This record gives sequence, C-alpha cells and structure tokens, in this order.
Amino acid sequence: MVRKKGSLILCSAFLFVAWNALLLLYLWGPPIGRLGEGGGAEPGGKEEWGMGKGGGVNLAGEVIRLAEEVEVQLDTQKKLLKQIESHRAMWARRKDVGKREMEDRKEVKEEVVHQPQKLQPIEDNVDDTDQTRVKETQRPVNTEALDTNLDHPQVNVPKEQIGESKLQTSPATPEVVIPILVIACDRVTVKRSLDRLIQYRPSAQLHPIIVSQDCSHAETARVIGSYGDQVMHIRQPDLSDIRVRPEHRKFQGYYKISRHYHWALQQVFNTLSHSTVVIVEDDLEVAPDFFEYFRALYPILHADPTLWCVSAWNDNGRDALVDPSKAELLYRTDFFPGLGWMLLKEMWTELEPKWPSAFWDDWMRQPEQRKERSCIRPEISRTITFGRKGVSLGQFFDQYLRYIKLNTEFVPFTKQDLSYLLQEKYDERLIKEVYSAPLVKMEELQQGGTLRGPGPFRVQYSSRDTFKVFARNLGVMDDLKSGVPRTGYRGVVHFLYRGRRVFLAPPEGWTQYDVSWS
Repeated sequence: MVRKKGSLILCSAFLFVAWNALLLLYLWGPPIGRLGEGGGAEPGGKEEWGMGKGGGVNLAGEVIRLAEEVEVQLDTQKKLLKQIESHRAMWARRKDVGKREMEDRKEVKEEVVHQPQKLQPIEDNVDDTDQTRVKETQRPVNTEALDTNLDHPQVNVPKEQIGESKLQTSPATPEVVIPILVIACDRVTVKRSLDRLIQYRPSAQLHPIIVSQDCSHAETARVIGSYGDQVMHIRQPDLSDIRVRPEHRKFQGYYKISRHYHWALQQVFNTLSHSTVVIVEDDLEVAPDFFEYFRALYPILHADPTLWCVSAWNDNGRDALVDPSKAELLYRTDFFPGLGWMLLKEMWTELEPKWPSAFWDDWMRQPEQRKERSCIRPEISRTITFGRKGVSLGQFFDQYLRYIKLNTEFVPFTKQDLSYLLQEKYDERLIKEVYSAPLVKMEELQQGGTLRGPGPFRVQYSSRDTFKVFARNLGVMDDLKSGVPRTGYRGVVHFLYRGRRVFLAPPEGWTQYDVSWS
C-alpha cells in the first residue's frame, strides 16, 4: 500500500513539472496575432501590436484573455499541489504508524527483569544536616522492579494506540513500582494512616512508603521512626517562615504546605528516581483495595494523554449520595479531587517549574494547569480524612468530609477491563446516557410521587445560580473552582438522590466551562 502511494506521489510530481514546462513554452513563444516581416508583431516590424489589417488584435483584450488563462492554469496547479501534499501526508502517517508498530512489537518481546533494592530509611539519630536530604550514597530505587514472590499473576500488558479496540489497560503491569508518599507534619495520628497502609500493602518492594515530615515535631518523628525499615523517613530541611504580603500572614501554613509538597516530590522523582507516586496526607485512612485501585489504573493514566491524575476521593461521596452496591464504578472528572492521588513523573516535569508558593490544590484546578485534562475518581471513596485539625480550620469537615463513606469491599480492579475510561469511549457513552435520561423538574425529584423506577433522571441547570440552588437542595457540594463543579465531567455531576440516579447537567451541546462562575 505504501509503495502504491509513493508511486502516485512521484507520478503527480512529474505531471506538475511537465505542466509547468508546457505553460512556460506557451508564454515564451511567439506573440499572439499575425507575424510581420520584421520577425513578429513588435515595434519596428511591419505590423505592430493591435495594428494589423482590419484593426488587428486589441492589446488590452489579449492581456485580459491571457491573464484569465494563466489564472485557470494556476488553479489547476494548486489542485495538483494539494493532491501531492495529501498523498505525501498520508504516506508519512502510514510510515510513522508502521514504525510505531515495529517498536511496540520490539518492546513487548523485550522483558527486562530488575530486582528491587531495599529502601534505606533516614535514621532518626543523625544530625539535622544529614536529615535534610536523602543520603547521597543511597542508590536510586529502580522503578521497574519485579517482586518474583508476589501472589499476583504476572501479566505483561502490550502498549497500543489510544482508541484501538485491542488496547489492554488491565491487569496492571506487575513490574512497576508505585511508592506511597505520606505528607506529614505535627500529627501523631499519622500512626492511624501508616497502620492501614502497611496492613493493606501487598508488597513492600512494589509499594515503598516514604514519609516526608515538615515542622520538626519531635513526637511525630518518634511515631514515624517506630516503624523502622517498614517506611522511609525523610525531613524537609527548610523550616523558616516564608515572607508573604501582610494580608496573607494568616495563610502562612498554606505557603509552608506548598513548599513541602515541592520538596517532597522532588525527592521522589529526582533523588529516588521513581516514575510515579501516590500522594496521601497524614490524616487519611485508606480502603482495603487502595493499592489494587491505583495499580489497576496506572496503565490507564499512562496511556491516555487526556488524563493527568487518578484520585481515590469522591467529593460527593457521602453515604446517601453513593450506591453501596456499585463499589466497582469509576468515573472521569474535570475537577481535581486530591486526597489520595497518583501523579506521573512526566506530569511533575511539566508542573514543577511553575509550582505555586501557596494554595497548590486550587492552583491545580486552574485552566492553565489542567489544560482540559481529567482525573479518574471512584463511586465510593478509597480514602477518608479524620483530620479536622489543620490549616483549613475544619473547612467543610463538619458539613461534608466527616460523612464521606469509605469503601470496605475489595474490588479486583486489576482483573477488570477498564478501557471504558478512555476518553473517546467514555464521552460517547456519557452523552448518550445523560441526554437520553428523562428531564425532570426539581419539584418532581423532591416529591418523587410521579417518578417511576431507579432512574437515571436529569435535572438541568443553565447558570451559576441555578446550579448552586439545585446542588444545595439535592445535598451535593455547590462550590465551583475555575467554573468546574466538584466531581463534574463535561459539566455533569453524578449522584444518588433518595435511591435514584440523578444527573445534574447543563443543556445538551455543552462545550466549555465558564471561569466567571467561580
């Protein structure tokens, strides 16, 4: 096929050159009209232009006719050039696809097995200077390690193009190391978080736990140190106050958190050379299938460029708003959830140079960072927060966060086909499902008497104010960040209301978020 396309391109190029040659001969040939004795109709000859017998040929008319003919010829040449360019581009695409297929086959055949290296924790009895960084003599952890003693089946996942029906996104590649980064400060209750992580961790080699501590809180440091080599304890070196403008002095804690995140992620990706990480904070408790969830979704995140994170959190995950019988349900969301989330090194490379000095999570939600990319989130959260105390002073905790339901059922995600989360498949199904659902009024949904069945039903909003009114009345979070509602995808918020599936959705034909809604 490629050979035929090449022949067609060469033939078209030859015709183009030949056509131009004929046109030049035509233009450079003898002038139009009768030839005189002096060699042609030119000044000095016996017949000048437009001066032949009977008036001869009109000069202006001939010039116009010639220009029209040239324009026709140029139009023909333009069409030929477009055909040549089209065939050239098609040939180049086919050549590129063929090259990628050959490279993919080569990658699948090459199985490189690396033995994991044991993470060495920073000792608590070293001086403060040594505690500020990971020891230089410590060799980076290989992020492609393979634990041959795992009980999990080891299945190789071939890389395929996005959108291909043969794309295999699960089970997850067993070899990849997915470390857990715990951001800690002065909460001794970090023990509750670490206990659950260690309890549910299927492999210490594939899921090393790195605890990064800010604040230099001695009691918290002793709690972390009590785990010995089960965790790696690193300490953020810069404990100084950050100079901020006067009106931001009360936000000093947010500035320090952002500085700590930046340093800790630099350690994970640059010093320890990991290719991905799951970030949790010291007030999060994880579900039994927490590790299974992220391991299964790593190939999806790695394969789909329209995704930039995987989160364990559902902002509208209160008990009454989720379906407890659908623990396996997963969604795409345009809202960055945080609270237990996976990040790839490639994404960190993009974000790190412009990392903000404060309010890093809201910064992540800005269009300049999100770039129309989405995250994956579950129907039922795989993390809950137990930390009412913090820099946010319990914002949302009493009203929302304390009621979030934690999943208790182990879902074998690595044995499921999760390719439905890829954008093309997901969007097509979502639009069909949402906009084929019956459109109902708010009063009908609240009274429920005239509605039949479990749904789904659609409630439509068309402005910021109507969204906030409907959200409050239905019990879901009503705040928007950069115009994006919490858990929203293409403006649609999924949840249960009195046992019925509801879509709080914009009108059909939605195209983009309005940042002025924030």
